[in-house]
Amino acid sequence: MTCKSLFAAVAVSALMLTGCNKKMSPFTADNFTVNPNPLEVVGEKVPATVTARVPAKFFKKNATVTVTPYLVYAGGEAASQAYTFQGEKVRGNAPVINYENGGTATIPVSFNYIPEMLKSELYLAFNVTQGSKQYVLPRLKVADGVLATAALASAEGVTPALGADAFQRIINEKYAADILFLINQANIRPGQLTSQQMDELNKELAEAHADSRREIEEINIESYASPDGTLEFNTKLAQNRENNTRTYMDKKLKKDKITDFGKLTANFTAEDWEGFKKLVSASNIQDKDLILSVLSMYKDPEQREREIRNLTSIFDQLAETILPQLRYSRITASINVIGKSDKEIQQAFAKDPSTLSVEEILYCATLTDDNSQKMKIYNSAASHYPNDYRTFNDLGLTQYKAGDIKAAKKSFEQAARLNPKAPEPQMNLGLISMVNKDYRAANQKLGAAAGVDELGDALGTYYLLTGDNAAAVKAFGNTKSNNAAVAQILTKDYNRAKSTLGAIAAPDATTYYLMAVLGARTNNDNMVNTNLRQAARLDKSVAQRAANDLEFANFNVASILK
Repeated sequence: MTCKSLFAAVAVSALMLTGCNKKMSPFTADNFTVNPNPLEVVGEKVPATVTARVPAKFFKKNATVTVTPYLVYAGGEAASQAYTFQGEKVRGNAPVINYENGGTATIPVSFNYIPEMLKSELYLAFNVTQGSKQYVLPRLKVADGVLATAALASAEGVTPALGADAFQRIINEKYAADILFLINQANIRPGQLTSQQMDELNKELAEAHADSRREIEEINIESYASPDGTLEFNTKLAQNRENNTRTYMDKKLKKDKITDFGKLTANFTAEDWEGFKKLVSASNIQDKDLILSVLSMYKDPEQREREIRNLTSIFDQLAETILPQLRYSRITASINVIGKSDKEIQQAFAKDPSTLSVEEILYCATLTDDNSQKMKIYNSAASHYPNDYRTFNDLGLTQYKAGDIKAAKKSFEQAARLNPKAPEPQMNLGLISMVNKDYRAANQKLGAAAGVDELGDALGTYYLLTGDNAAAVKAFGNTKSNNAAVAQILTKDYNRAKSTLGAIAAPDATTYYLMAVLGARTNNDNMVNTNLRQAARLDKSVAQRAANDLEFANFNVASILK
């Protein structure tokens, strides 16, 4: 071998040693970018993407580097999935980083969020295998902290669906009786006044007059003539029938000493074409379609009557079966049944709940804002009406609001057993599933709760907790809740979030804290100061959270809350 050849061989060996055998240098922060930075909670995760930009002649050809992201916080750390990259001379399936040109590597990061991560740092750990050697490069800090505003959303903040009562203070009842007339006559025949309908009507009027919880709101008389004959004649006939019926009722009410009956009204219809059409449609007359066709073709009442009379054979059937039913006066009594007052219901519950109907006892619970008192009432309702799903559902609602999730779950399950098709228990069991982080079950339960008023808040919260902020905003709609405001803040709709928080009927510490977050994001010092102080007054733990919250990194929180 010549000297020149020997020199070349030594040079190549030296290059190989440079590219392969020498240990890798430590990475620097400049090699990495993190998106987002700071990290941010999405749903219940902390996701991010770390991008490594490896310079030329840095990554050894025979090296394999395993990068493990760690989120380090006081008292612990959490590891994300490790990712491996290799040099071009390594036999393996990992992404390759070229020695001569360098390259780019992408490392997905995801952690399950816990509150301690609010104050944290993202580190990368490097384990290197190079030939037969294994060694560790220094850990490298690449990001600071976690924005955790999304974590302020919670299923516990959703109001469960109420199985509403059907209590009505005033229930209107109507009683009616018909007086039939002979053709072309307006006099009332004695037999018509002793019919079963008339006896029952007069009985209800007398009983309502004597009952302090019933009032006769109105008595109405509607009189008719059948649509055969001239319109002029039928008009006078229907009016006479109205007058005679009204005279009868005036005398009957006076005789029975019924003086308090709201008002007595009377009207007449010259020719009852609507009634005629309805009876024909429901009849078995063979050519009824022909008759209905005539009615639709001609609007003038006298022309209609002529055309129908021209159908000779058909008209005979009408005269026998249909027209007699259209010569009548109908007397209708509108009677209001007056239920117990709020005070009477509350007194009855205190004395003996069994004297209340299920609607009354469920309504009783709506007369207080005290959750413990509501729970007592619904417990009693479930005891006295154990077959009504609403009693257990609404009991579960109060247990849920009290934080007794185990008891609430049991009550909601009983409600669902009593009425598997009822949507309220399904939605509420969906909330239980969310609290237990079983989002697949929550999705199924919420899907079976269509039509429930509270569903928007529950669905919006479901989407928030599963990381779909845009879907959450859509599901919340016009819901006024802390969770709805969180979704609007995360999608940067700050004006709407402010409006939502301002409309919450019973603001709590979270409401004011979110308003302070809005102040920080819109550079409103006064908004931050005022609302953080109010939040801390309602919940002392707010001070510690605010001190670690990157939302307030540009504010002197200690000074605000001192």
